[in-house]
Amino acid sequence: MLNSIKKYSKTFFFKVLVGIIILPFLFWGMGDVFSGGSQNVVAKIDSEKVSTRDFVNYLNILNLSDDERQDLPKTDLIQRILSDYIGKKVLLLELKDLNVILEDSSLKEIIINDKTFFKDDKFSRTEYEKFLISNNLSAPLFETNVAEQEKKRQLLSYLSGGIEIPNFLVQYEYNKENQTKKIEFINLKKLYDKPISEKRIEEVYSKNKSLYTETLKDFKYTELTPSNIVGESEYSENFFNKINQIENRTLDGASIDDIALDYNLNLSITGLINIDGNSKINKKLSQILFKIKNKNSVEFINLEKKYYIVELTKISQIQKDKNNKEVLESIKAQIQIENKITENSKLAKDITNKKFSRTQMDIFAKDNNMVIESVTLENLKNKSFSPGVIKRIFETEDKSINLITDNMLKDNFLIYVKETTLPKIKRQNKDYENFKLKAKLRLANQIYNIYDLSLNRKYNVEINEKTLNRIKNSF
Repeated sequence: MLNSIKKYSKTFFFKVLVGIIILPFLFWGMGDVFSGGSQNVVAKIDSEKVSTRDFVNYLNILNLSDDERQDLPKTDLIQRILSDYIGKKVLLLELKDLNVILEDSSLKEIIINDKTFFKDDKFSRTEYEKFLISNNLSAPLFETNVAEQEKKRQLLSYLSGGIEIPNFLVQYEYNKENQTKKIEFINLKKLYDKPISEKRIEEVYSKNKSLYTETLKDFKYTELTPSNIVGESEYSENFFNKINQIENRTLDGASIDDIALDYNLNLSITGLINIDGNSKINKKLSQILFKIKNKNSVEFINLEKKYYIVELTKISQIQKDKNNKEVLESIKAQIQIENKITENSKLAKDITNKKFSRTQMDIFAKDNNMVIESVTLENLKNKSFSPGVIKRIFETEDKSINLITDNMLKDNFLIYVKETTLPKIKRQNKDYENFKLKAKLRLANQIYNIYDLSLNRKYNVEINEKTLNRIKNSF
């Protein structure tokens, strides 16, 4: 919920930059790891201790899923979370060391100018307090977070202040998106759109039968609203007090029937539903419900400022037929991806080993009954290629052959670059400032990476592995 707090600044440049410095300390780059020490300390940053309690509280705030919690002992997730947590701690120490401060008057200006708290085009104290109540936040906690975000912005400003971007860097960014490139290409779509035999479909289905099942679940639930909890229409402090009581009852193991009886609530039943829900339960709520694994235990759910208590009453597994539309589409997609990976790997290997020449491209097209097309590209807009594919084409040198695909392997092309002309961008160009900003962002990011390295050297970080393992195994 705290992630929703805006990163305030007055320029587009810093809106983009805020948050770049994550300061993820790699564990092999830290100081010596201590194996003993207090069980109440999970790490040290120089002489400052990171308490076990604070780190566990941080873990709880993250709202890890049940699967993530169960996998903590088996994965390095908790190490990565601790790395991120320490990075934030180090950044706060650096802000303090640099004497980056935020006056109370400046903090007030940030908050009263946030349109989240506006009503009738001006700041509303009522809207501000309603925001705090609905997000279970105290004013000091929220304001501390806003202050920290603003101080981080000031640090970014301090680091990037005075950067002058030379014209050649602007030119470099411009040419990444603007070239006159004459190419020849083969669209490999026809190669991968060949009919798939029934035998192959049956093989994949039989081998992966367990994947083609559907889980159905039945829930008993009720929504908690001001009207059915306290007989009011507004979200009041009285309502949230009752909500907290009910949440505590669920944590104490009370049954949903007992809670409903004590608060005079009407319970509903979903019937067997899949993860997409039905007319009673929308998809977002259904996706959360399906994370519930234990039957007959009551869960409290907060979704988009709506509150529910839910109990899983039944789980059913059904086997999907091979001819089910979704199953058939999934099998065909799997086979096509396998074919693309296999064929693309062969082509890429031949191209890398210089076995696929321009002449070989003609032979390949003829053998597979495909056409070699020609086109001249001038920017990222072209009906034959996506912008991502064009960027890859622009990176290919003249007289070279390249296999280019998109991230999802949907589009696959063999391309041959005949000739490239790099246009010049002048300061008078309407897009000059835009590409100057891109160059500045790239250069600033490099500066921040160097700054991260310097912080790794400046602060000695030690991890208490015994305590960390104890935390990991406690989930």
